[in-house]
Amino acid sequence: MKVYKPEWQCTFSVNEGAEVSASWKERIAWRIRGFADRLDGGGRTIKIDCKVTPEVSREEVDSCLGKGFAVTQSLLTQLAHQAACEDVMRDAKAELFEEERQH
Repeated sequence: MKVYKPEWQCTFSVNEGAEVSASWKERIAWRIRGFADRLDGGGRTIKIDCKVTPEVSREEVDSCLGKGFAVTQSLLTQLAHQAACEDVMRDAKAELFEEERQH
């Protein structure tokens, strides 16, 4: 009887700048990305490297990335809501936060 063993691999990395060991081409690319960010007015450029074996379609990768960014937006929205509530509480009930200021 033959035993089948599925094998797969996925590497995923997100970079916000060139590594110390980056080639001159990569360093130039990151400088251009930084310049584009300044022209756009405050965006944030990231580079995503994703290698999946066996290969999946570009559309499937894009769909996964879109879902991941939707989750990220939800988490950031929750953090913003919590920060806004804390700001209101610090204003309305400053005495509750006085101990933090003394440290």
